[in-house]
Amino acid sequence: MSSYSSSQTTGALQALEGYDFPDVSHLCDVGGGHRHLLCGFLARYPHLRGTVLERPEVIADRARLWADKLSLSRRCQYIPGNMFEDVPPADAYIMKLILHDWNDEECVQILEAIYPSAAEGGRVFIIEHLITEPAMPHFAKLSGSHMMCWATGRERTAAEYAALLERAGWGYRQTWYPPSKVMGVVEGAKA
Repeated sequence: MSSYSSSQTTGALQALEGYDFPDVSHLCDVGGGHRHLLCGFLARYPHLRGTVLERPEVIADRARLWADKLSLSRRCQYIPGNMFEDVPPADAYIMKLILHDWNDEECVQILEAIYPSAAEGGRVFIIEHLITEPAMPHFAKLSGSHMMCWATGRERTAAEYAALLERAGWGYRQTWYPPSKVMGVVEGAKA
């Protein structure tokens, strides 16, 4: 997965190019791994500080963590935890290629775990390969077949992610795309 991180980070940053993260000072990356993505946001937006929530065994090897490699460790902390149970407080949350691993009920459980920790007016950004129109070829359709073979999840449309957000108490705001449209960013807001 790490080999794709750079292009996925670029796509997410391009999709949110016009979003200056107003009223956001703390961004939490849920299930963030070694987190190239969060560090990309911290480098682009110097007013942000960040937290990566990840399983303890993933973040145990400090040599693999991007914050140290990119001299961002002063503004980035790694917290061990379980995204299904306890998520640290933040103004906004990002999740890249997390929800596609899980079925609808599990996705709602993750989004519900985030909701009480989000600041008033908090945001959540779901970064995924979004399925587009049925007749149009897209990487998300191939990836969706792969997801159904090995996990409980699947790729979804922006409307399906919006419905999951609403089931978990969030309000759907909009969907953002980079020029390539390979990935999309579905934005939810604390209702």
